[in-house]
Amino acid sequence: MRALVPAGGLGSRLRPLTQTGAKQLLPIGNKPIIHYVLEDIRDAGITDVVVLVGTETAAGITANLKDGSEWGLEIQYVHQDQPLGLAHCVITAEELLRGDSFVMYLGDNMHKDELRPYADDFRGGSSNATVLLSQVSEPREFGVAQFDQEGALQKLVEKPENPPSEWVMTGMYLFDETILKAVHAIKPSRRNELEITDAIQWLIDHGYDVQHRKLEGWWKDTGRPDDLLEANLLVLQSLRREIDATATIDAKSQLMGDIKVGAGVVINRSVIRGPVIIGDGAVIKDSYIGSSTSLGARSKIIHSEVSCSIVMEGAVVDDLPTPIDWSLIGRDAVVRRSDNQPKAVNLIVGDVSRVALVF
Repeated sequence: MRALVPAGGLGSRLRPLTQTGAKQLLPIGNKPIIHYVLEDIRDAGITDVVVLVGTETAAGITANLKDGSEWGLEIQYVHQDQPLGLAHCVITAEELLRGDSFVMYLGDNMHKDELRPYADDFRGGSSNATVLLSQVSEPREFGVAQFDQEGALQKLVEKPENPPSEWVMTGMYLFDETILKAVHAIKPSRRNELEITDAIQWLIDHGYDVQHRKLEGWWKDTGRPDDLLEANLLVLQSLRREIDATATIDAKSQLMGDIKVGAGVVINRSVIRGPVIIGDGAVIKDSYIGSSTSLGARSKIIHSEVSCSIVMEGAVVDDLPTPIDWSLIGRDAVVRRSDNQPKAVNLIVGDVSRVALVF
């Protein structure tokens, strides 16, 4: 079995964070999202991986993942000129997928369940495709499953106005080679994309065996800022206390709960309430760090309060009069109090950003 990991999406809903890098490389618990994907694939016993990149993501993804040897994988890259749908991803990578079954696993997916039992079940069975589903409260935003009276998968509907169920596709699919026939048989959707839902529906309509499995744990599509923060919160729930021997923590600081402290971290006169992860070389002084917070490597929190947030590598939060909560702060960003006159708010805000000011 092989793996196909689409990682070419533009991440427009996450701008400006994705203006300078691929959304699949955004950190959850101080680790790029796509690293969780590759670890799950490896743990499922799959080593042959095809990563599909786009024009805007190719440089960052290939530089980060390299040949995959860090995970014991063999990664080959395929370039998709334009994001024309997931079925088009299969067509683009078709020559590398022939001759074996494969899992298609979106590079920005986060979930608690392990892939391995589903992959083992597919390898040991006779179905042509298996779709992994998750139950959500707002299914209109996803491809939704419709079942017959016996509970078998009957139809897949892309972003319906009136969803037939609360079970949606998670971006994880298991296929044999018949999917290669299906992706060539379908036509572009109203979005002018070749939808994987249409290809799977083609398999159902033509009598192929399409199964479904329901994820038992949480699942997150990390396409929006709130999704990133929720995924970070969920991932940190499994954090265990670990303090690197090279970290410097003074006697006036208090560390409570499960906190992971990286190499060379400096913590002075601060309170940290876990779960919190602190990257290598970070500095925290005269501050409070609340639960469900990830601080990236070389970040600095000075005389400030930060909770339920992601502060990325090299970012600085300095002398803020009000706490930061449920926030995303990008790489090398600086958020600092200023006493300059006149007392005005000075902002440089990118596209599709959100700013909430409390005075």
